[in-house]
Parts: sequence; structure tokens; C-alpha cells
Amino acid sequence: MGFIDVIKERARNNKKTIVLPETEDRRTYEATAQILKEGVANVILVGSEEAVKKGSEGLDISGAVVVDPATSEKTQGYIDKLVELRSKKGMTPEQAKEILLNQYLYYGVMMVKMGDADGMVSGACHSTADTLRPCLQILKTKPGTKLVSAFFLIVVPDCEYGANGAFVFGDSGLVQDPNPEELAAIAASSAESFQLLVQEEPIVAMLSHSTKGSAKHALVDKVVEATKIAKEENPNLKLDGELQLDAAIVPTLEHLKHQAAMLQVKQMF
Repeated sequence: MGFIDVIKERARNNKKTIVLPETEDRRTYEATAQILKEGVANVILVGSEEAVKKGSEGLDISGAVVVDPATSEKTQGYIDKLVELRSKKGMTPEQAKEILLNQYLYYGVMMVKMGDADGMVSGACHSTADTLRPCLQILKTKPGTKLVSAFFLIVVPDCEYGANGAFVFGDSGLVQDPNPEELAAIAASSAESFQLLVQEEPIVAMLSHSTKGSAKHALVDKVVEATKIAKEENPNLKLDGELQLDAAIVPTLEHLKHQAAMLQVKQMF
């Protein structure tokens, strides 16, 4: 069973309700049909019955729940809660209503906030910033989180490296120019995400264009400092740097030399 198959099986065994708010995109309906077919989650689509019916033509999404903000009996409760959450920013009931009736990402996040859904997936036709904004305004970050970062989960078939070919690369799409403290925080949160998803002990490499001083540059110095901070703040985490990607993933030359020497000794005997 491949890694993605394992993830799907875990999802089936602990089925959650996920909101897909981007009902203006055909891919949302295609994803919904596939999710329901595989039974990996319950799906809520945000939009009018008419728009959903038109957008999903030819697809079987009969198992999805369609919630229309304009007619849902829960919308007023969401409006009241949004006003409460954003009152210090001057949010009025009129503004909250306008947002929730017209910006479905906000509506989806409010469903999660109010316990009517377990999570939301967005990004098909919205930028990362647009996707994150309502999450940060309404859900906030987990206590103790120093910054919000992103990672890519890469799965390489038939790969002997990583956790059977599974890797997490962070930050690959959000924090553009992190300082050493932020890099250290990204390393720690990426390791936590890896353990949660892959269920293997994380081994973290702080990547650079230099390996252990092979190049001199301010960017190298930043990674060296980040490595030092990360080690101090996470003493139990297996972490090293600064390392180039090949040095981080493939056994080092010294290790290979040692293996070759041991093989030679065995051959002599």
C-alpha cells in the first residue's frame, strides 16, 4: 500500500466533514465526486442549489451537503459571531452579513469555527493570502505557534530516501525571506507536521547552497544561525545544517567511504 493510500485509509477510518467553498470552480465538483466515491470525507459545498447543480453537471455529488448562505438558518449565528470576533476592528452586523453572503471562504471558516465542519480546503481559485486571511482573523493560530508557514508534502515512488520516499519541504510557498528565528520555527513546525502526517520520526535538514562551510555568504550565515537556534529550542529533534539537498538526503561521502572500507575488510577475510 502506497503512502497516499495509507493516508486515505486513515481518513476513512476517522471520517471528517470538510468544507469546499470554491463552488465557482469546476475542479471543486470533480474533487467532491472523487472524495465521495472513495469515502474519505463528508463534503459541504457552499453556494446556491442552482449554482451547484449547474457547476456539477455530469458528476455524481449526491452525497454532498449544499449550504446556501442566503437561506441557511445558521447564517445569522455566523454573522453574530463574526461581529463578536472582529468587534475591536470595528466590524458591524451589516459588514459581517455582506462578507458572509458574498465571500464563501469566510463562510467556510465560520462553519469550522462554530463546529459545523472539521476543516476547509481552498486555493483552487484563490491566492494563499486570500485563503489564509479569514483563517487568521477567525480561527487564529495554535497556542505557542510563532508564525504561520507552509510546506509541501512530496512522495517519491520507489525511493529509498526519506521515510520510504516521503519528504516535507518547508517553507515552500508562504514566508518569502525568513530570518534565522523564523527559519528555526519553520523547522520545528515542519517536523511536527511530518510526524503527524507520515507517522515517522522527523529528521530535519536546514538547507542551503552550502554544506558545512563549503561556501561563504550572508544567506549561509543565516541558515547556520537558524540551525543553532533550532537545536537550542528543540534539543530532542534530530536536526542538522547547513546542508545542500544532496548532502541532506544521500549518505555522505565519508559514510560511503566507511562502507567501502568495511566491505574491503570483509573481502580480505
